[in-house]
Amino acid sequence: MPPKMMPFEEALTFFQTCLPTLVEKETVPLASALGKVLAEDIVSPINVPPAANSAMDGYALNIDQASEHADTKQTPFQVSQRIPAGHAPSPLVTGTVARIFTGAEIPLGANAVIMQEEVRVNSDDTISLLRLPSANENIRPKGQDVASGQSILHSGQHLNAMDIGLLASIGINRVTIFKPLQVGILTTGDELIAPGTPLQDGQIYNSNGPMLQGLLTQSGYQVIDVTHCLDDKAATESALQNLANKVDIILSSGGVSVGEEDYVKDAIERNGTINLWKVAMKPGKPIVIAKVFNTPLIGLPGNPSSTLVTYHWLANAALKRASGQAIQRPKPIPVKASFSRNKTISRDEFLRVSIQNGQAKPHPQQSSGALLPACESDGYLHIPAGFEINQEDSYDFYPFSTF
Repeated sequence: MPPKMMPFEEALTFFQTCLPTLVEKETVPLASALGKVLAEDIVSPINVPPAANSAMDGYALNIDQASEHADTKQTPFQVSQRIPAGHAPSPLVTGTVARIFTGAEIPLGANAVIMQEEVRVNSDDTISLLRLPSANENIRPKGQDVASGQSILHSGQHLNAMDIGLLASIGINRVTIFKPLQVGILTTGDELIAPGTPLQDGQIYNSNGPMLQGLLTQSGYQVIDVTHCLDDKAATESALQNLANKVDIILSSGGVSVGEEDYVKDAIERNGTINLWKVAMKPGKPIVIAKVFNTPLIGLPGNPSSTLVTYHWLANAALKRASGQAIQRPKPIPVKASFSRNKTISRDEFLRVSIQNGQAKPHPQQSSGALLPACESDGYLHIPAGFEINQEDSYDFYPFSTF
């Protein structure tokens, strides 16, 4: 067990690498792959498009032949064929044009398409060009979107609708994915009761359970069980053992600090090992990576804002790793602060801020126990440990949507 707080950047790297992939692979129909994690690299077996095609409704022609005429506007061209999309063309007859439609394959011998608005249709059904197009004008070349042999998607990608469309465009109808990570949630505390139950003196509603369930579901994980237990040694140990028998990983909130009623950490020490405890970040110092009853566990602090921040920054990285996903740190946006603060702290701080007139304005409430500030803010302003805040200086801003 580390004797002191781990610096934030070191902890982030640790969370990104500390777990193996905990899920197996399976092959599913493409229609079932949305939101899943790709478990193979995809190399296109074909060109997309498979042949050059027209980007416009118009006429396919050979500009070298057309330019031989002194005045193309006065020269009528015979229309030798009609090419709708989905029909194979014949080679272009020398000295003629082909009526062609958007998406239709370019006939052999043609090297440009002129839009139908730029020709005159004569009474004898010949056409005259109003201008001479340039080489390859309005032609989508073979392999313009995807080239045969091109690597287009990679193992670890979270498949979105555009990825599904791309896979379909190269003819793939089944894909190998990682099975969804199965997670069990444990919340602890005598003071917590379920929403919908009348409050008694000393009680508050359990927000962490529903919030964590929402965060996990939103990320594509399967929440197998949500358990709440009172601050009791035997009950905590029993709850952890029950979850460990069902899931790939346990995500807990509360019970990992140093208080006499913090039984999660105690249960882990008796039935497993702790790999990390305490990170130099605000909010969210007490956070645990461990194994209990031979099952990985991420123990988050119990204060709701601390739970949210540590989930976003640390648990999220470990869960991605465990689910087979490639891990990338969210990309920051440099934003100027609208305020100054001379005081420095020894932990990396994540202020909940709104962006107003291009500047970061902190929510007036930054308590680790308050969730409303996150709901009324746009994201986190990251203040590294030991930094002052100077008005008009830029700091890294991370929108909530990037997590």
